[in-house]
Formats: sequence, C-alpha cells, structure tokens
Amino acid sequence: MELENIELVATEEIEKCDDLDQLNETRVKYLGKKGLIQGFMSKMRDLSNEERPKFGALVNKIKAAIEERIKIAQEKLEEKKINKKLESEAIDVTLPGYKFNTGVIHPLMQTIEEIEDLFIGMGYEIAEGPEVEEDLYNFELLNLPKDHPARDMQDTFYINPNVLLRTHTSPVQARTMQAKQGKPIKVICPGKVYRRDDDDATHSHQFMQVEGLVLGKDISLADLKGTLLEVAKKVFGNEREIRLRPSFFPFTEPSVEVDVSCFKCNGKGCSICKNSGWIEVLGAGMVNNNVLKMNGYNPDEIQGFAFGIGVERFTMLKYGIEDIRNFYLNDQKFLNQFKGVK
Repeated sequence: MELENIELVATEEIEKCDDLDQLNETRVKYLGKKGLIQGFMSKMRDLSNEERPKFGALVNKIKAAIEERIKIAQEKLEEKKINKKLESEAIDVTLPGYKFNTGVIHPLMQTIEEIEDLFIGMGYEIAEGPEVEEDLYNFELLNLPKDHPARDMQDTFYINPNVLLRTHTSPVQARTMQAKQGKPIKVICPGKVYRRDDDDATHSHQFMQVEGLVLGKDISLADLKGTLLEVAKKVFGNEREIRLRPSFFPFTEPSVEVDVSCFKCNGKGCSICKNSGWIEVLGAGMVNNNVLKMNGYNPDEIQGFAFGIGVERFTMLKYGIEDIRNFYLNDQKFLNQFKGVK
C-alpha cells in the first residue's frame, strides 16, 4: 500500500467498525508495533539524509490523523454501547409492580407476640435471661434445694453439676428479683426451655414458655385470677371463663392449676375438653415466702404471684393442632396455614 493512500484506506476501515473489538483490531493493523505505519517508518533507513525529514514528517502526520479518527470512532462506539445498555435496562414505570410473597410469622411467635402485646398494655416489662443456666438460679433460689424430690420432675439436661440447660424461664424471675432487691416487679419472661422428654405428639425435649411475676404490696390471689382471665379472653375469645384448682409447685404457695372454659363446646362437653367443659392451660400461684426471702424480699411487706404459660399448648389449643412436632419440622404446608391469622 502506498503511503499516500494509507490514510484514506484507514479512514474507510475505521468508519466500517461496528464495535470496539473491531476498532481495536483496526488500530493494531495500522498503529501497532508491527502495523503498517511502523512498516513505513522502517523504510527511512533506505532514504537519503535529505529525504528522511520530509518522509518522517509525512508518516507522523498520517499517523496522527489515523489516531484522531480512531479516537473519534472509539468515543462514538462507547456512547453507542452505553445507550444500548441503558435502553436494555430501561424501566417502564407504567407497568404493574412485581408481586412478592410475604413470609409467615411462625405460629409460636404469633402466640408469644400476642401475649407480649397484652402484658405490655397492662404495664409489664419483658425480661430475658440465659438458656445455659446455673443450678443456683434454676433451682435453689426457687425453693428447690439439691435434695428436693421435685427436681426429679424436671428431667434436666446437666452440662456439669452446677450448669444446665434451663428447665423453665423461672430463673429469669430469680435474676430479676436479685437485681431489684425488695423493689416492686411486674415482668413476663418468654423463652425456650429444655427437658429430657421423649418427643411424641404432646411432648418435646425443647419448648417455649412465657412466665410472669408480679411483686408489690397487697398483691392477692384475686389479682392473679383477674390477670389470667384477661389472658384467656385474649387468646381464646371474650366468652371464656377460668377456674382455679389446688395444686403444688415448690416456688408458689398456694399453687393452682388454671382451666379455661372449652372454646369448642362452650362448656357443654366435647372431645377436646374430654366432656368436662374445661381445659387445663397453665399453672400459677402466690410466690412462696421462702422464694421471697432468698431473693431479698420481706414477705410481711411484699407479696406476689407467678404463672407459667406453655406456648406450644396454648397454640395447639387455639388452632386445633394435634402434634407438637409440627412446630419444628419446617413444613411449609403447615406454616402457610398461619398467613394473616394474627
């Protein structure tokens, strides 16, 4: 190719380039180390001293012209590429939005949140504590010394003789009393607990509780009954009634089992209430004087009540769930039943 024609031919090839890769190939062809321009520069050694300056100036002029055309073409192709990308990413704001499926709050958490909302509205605070607990808080400060036979009822997971997985959320109450030392208390303690039970339709080695503790002056069993009646109405319906039956718990005296009138048959008798008209739902009682003394309270000045709600039991009764294991299998067909039920 003659030097005089190279700029014209290069310009035509540059204008035909459709993308940056093709343009780069053209640049290498003309301006690369082994390109056509470099080839002409190497011919200067064959020229006379008088011809070299003129020839070199012409080659440099052509080289500069080709570089400029390549630069202009590159800018146009880059702009074209950007516009094409923007066009492909354009959003039509008039189109309807995508539908995103909302998640489901686990039925146990729904029950806990419902109970928490009720008690927060009644002026309670929420207290939490460790699941790996000391024997001192889980048993001893709750009137369960090391030789107490009621410990056998707990079926405890021991890590060592003094450390265990808590068997109830009552140690949170003990820790709260230790921190308050004689001051009034009004708390609920939600959380997971552990016991050495064989898993079946109604038992699990892990389950959830919401326990409550109220301490103050002139607190009576009537206050406890009124509080638990509100819980029953909140969870099972405004028509519900409750009754208290004598029972025994080491940390309360007197202790009671609490029944709620059957929400299926309204007390007439059915398979759910075993034809009694009542369903047992939780345990409660007045805080034992020994527990008050061990945790820094004077029983002559301060009284109180405590109760323990089994979250799984409440949820199973409320929604007619027959197998506690459904809560822990992560079965989407089961969980999706609870969309929007709260």
